[in-house]
Amino acid sequence: MSNLTLQIRNQSGQVLETKTDLDQVTLVYGHEYKPGDTLVLQTDRANACLIIQLEDTINPAFVYMAGEEFRMEVPFGEKRISYSPKSFTGSKHVLSARLATPEEIDAYKNVAKNEFDHHGNDCCFPHATANVETRGEAGFAARNAINGNCANDSHGEWPYESWGINQREDAAITISFGRKVAIDKVVLTLRADFPHDNYWRRATLTFSDGSAHTADLIKTYKPQTIELARRTVEWVTLSELIKSDEPSPFPALSQIEVFGREA
Repeated sequence: MSNLTLQIRNQSGQVLETKTDLDQVTLVYGHEYKPGDTLVLQTDRANACLIIQLEDTINPAFVYMAGEEFRMEVPFGEKRISYSPKSFTGSKHVLSARLATPEEIDAYKNVAKNEFDHHGNDCCFPHATANVETRGEAGFAARNAINGNCANDSHGEWPYESWGINQREDAAITISFGRKVAIDKVVLTLRADFPHDNYWRRATLTFSDGSAHTADLIKTYKPQTIELARRTVEWVTLSELIKSDEPSPFPALSQIEVFGREA
């Protein structure tokens, strides 16, 4: 059992609305968000699996809370372009969080997906980081590659957000799981805004257990599955991205999915 708390705080840290309940909690906030407002999730039991929905236009996420407090600043301006224009708008918002059920914890699933990941996230896993994001723009941030959205026939604003590499030959993205997971499959959906885009014909997956796997890729808008020998890992890095000889200098990643179970 665990106490879960949801809060809305303003730019000064003042609590505008709060709700605490046992094992599951729902918070209704009846005001428009303002710049600097922050969504806060607290738990008195770290290292727990939760189902969270901090914005009612975004799907619930299965997450692993390694810490006791997760904060997400409400996106405004340029930061909002990687979300639906319906998200975080209006004067009524419903937030929820609950402990995951044993069946949800034990299920075979995409352990890389986290709709609520962001740059400042250090405790709500999975979490995506990269050594480059095109021009530092939200539409090309690493988090876009794990948000569950596979729309890939254009680029830029939602629903075509992606991980963009700014033509870096050494570009790499790492998905940290925050705990050990047993995985056996990775699925890559390359951005396919052809002919604007190029594509990678080869990529290497490196894992926290010291293993690596190199895969050949093709030019397609469809997901590409990489079958793996089962391994227990805490993170995976996608790197050594070799683009094709086509003239475009713009390969990019729409989604990376990693399938497995809790270890």
